[in-house]
Amino acid sequence: MFHHRKRFLILALITVVLAFSTGDRATLSVAGSGMSKELQLTPVQMGWLFSSFAWAYVLAHIPAGWLVDRLGAKRTVLLGLVLWSICTALQGAAAWFGSVFASLLALRFLMGVLEAPVGPASGRVIAMWFPSSERGVAGAIFNSAQYLSLAVFTPLMGWLDHKFGWEHVFSVMGGLGLILAVVWYTWFHVPATHPSVSAEELASIRAGGALTDLNARTPAAARDPNAPGIRDLFRSRMLSGIFVAQYCITAITWFFVSWFPTYLVKDRGFSILNAGFIASVPAIAGFIGGVSTGFVTDWLLKRTGSLTMARKVPITIGLLLTASMIGCNFVDADWMVIGLMSLAFFGKGFGSLGWTVVADTAPKELIGLTGGVFNAIGNTAGITTPLVIGYILGATGSFHYALVFVGLHGLVAVMSYWLIVGRIERFSVSSRRTDGAKSSLN
Repeated sequence: MFHHRKRFLILALITVVLAFSTGDRATLSVAGSGMSKELQLTPVQMGWLFSSFAWAYVLAHIPAGWLVDRLGAKRTVLLGLVLWSICTALQGAAAWFGSVFASLLALRFLMGVLEAPVGPASGRVIAMWFPSSERGVAGAIFNSAQYLSLAVFTPLMGWLDHKFGWEHVFSVMGGLGLILAVVWYTWFHVPATHPSVSAEELASIRAGGALTDLNARTPAAARDPNAPGIRDLFRSRMLSGIFVAQYCITAITWFFVSWFPTYLVKDRGFSILNAGFIASVPAIAGFIGGVSTGFVTDWLLKRTGSLTMARKVPITIGLLLTASMIGCNFVDADWMVIGLMSLAFFGKGFGSLGWTVVADTAPKELIGLTGGVFNAIGNTAGITTPLVIGYILGATGSFHYALVFVGLHGLVAVMSYWLIVGRIERFSVSSRRTDGAKSSLN
């Protein structure tokens, strides 16, 4: 049976890579409490360290998407994984550096550059390996890696911090990443060159709309001169609305991977060990929401035949639930705080179908680049969110307004999908021109 399901092995690989990339960027959030105390880093400096990753991540995404379209997913992810794991490990030696803050800033920035290919590569992998009817589940499983990462790695990193010290959070995660690089190199293949994919599976996914014939490199002479370019992506109202919504969704993610453990320690009085384990509870809820939405959206697609409704309904339900985190400002019991945060993170997972939508809508010539733009704009929130929260804390000494700031992003994302995106379909320059002509006649 599994002989005809090689695509799920490929999905597992790209999902684990995303889980590690999310875990590595979250190392600072777990180690940050002890690290900032020992190295005498201020809350504003910590805010800059959290956001320095995102600055690089955003700036590198469009070049990374272009590189994925030219070189393919295997080589770009392999190189990035090896180098960002080394950068992760080096952060554990920050106390040895002359200028601690500057060195950490540089290492976090480099991590952002090197992790950038994962998103664009995943969009390409899902489009290559999965038919339209399975992309909801595939995209949801891939996207759930960020929650699985927090559920698995946050307790591990909290235990390492408590037992051995904050330095070992970085060294262990970096070492595990290098082991994963060997696994990726050995097991990942594209459909056309996979050594053991069956002819039946290849024919089945191709018939269902999988772009199995995408090549890592296309000769310049063979490229369609009328193929869309990056400016066409921004001229599409549908894609622009998807990009805006992803910014809002990612803002919620960045609260959980940056300041959430600190919120539990400083605002709620948990120890760092307890915070590590308690922070995994909302992450598990997010994982459940992230996986279940894939089955729901694919069921809706089969039931209604409408790609637009199948994607928008789960997105709307999930992102409306994210505002429940604001309720933490009005309760005192710790179990209620964890319950509200878990509901918010479940909703965030249930509403996070962005990569599925990219696989549905990106022009086939620019899947990597579209994924790069999508993730770059989304992760601009990684620049603003940690910094805004850092300044809110510096000014008020409380997370009250920070939770309001983060919680409202889900509502804006819902508005973007309903008021801007419109019909969800594969983008092409000709369809955009046709839509433009229709709108000018109306």
